[in-house]
Amino acid sequence: MTTPNELRLLPWSGPGDKPCYLSTEDPDGYMSRLADSIEAIQLDTASELLEEASEALDNQGTSLDDMRCLAKELTGALRDILRVATSRGHIPA
Repeated sequence: MTTPNELRLLPWSGPGDKPCYLSTEDPDGYMSRLADSIEAIQLDTASELLEEASEALDNQGTSLDDMRCLAKELTGALRDILRVATSRGHIPA
């Protein structure tokens, strides 16, 4: 987690896919709570996609187009989760 007066990496990108940061002076402020909420949604989405991927891999009838779509969604979810982990200090920035 971030400490007071440390910038928090937000779970969304700015223009040009540049990282966005928030001052953590008020961890209960609107933007901090919004970031927490979005991170929770991203984690839930990744969990759901992981389950969907396991089912698709077990299903011999899954089409190549469906697998490509799933791989694209998994790539986006992994990108989001890495950002969350970085924000929480689990991966060096």
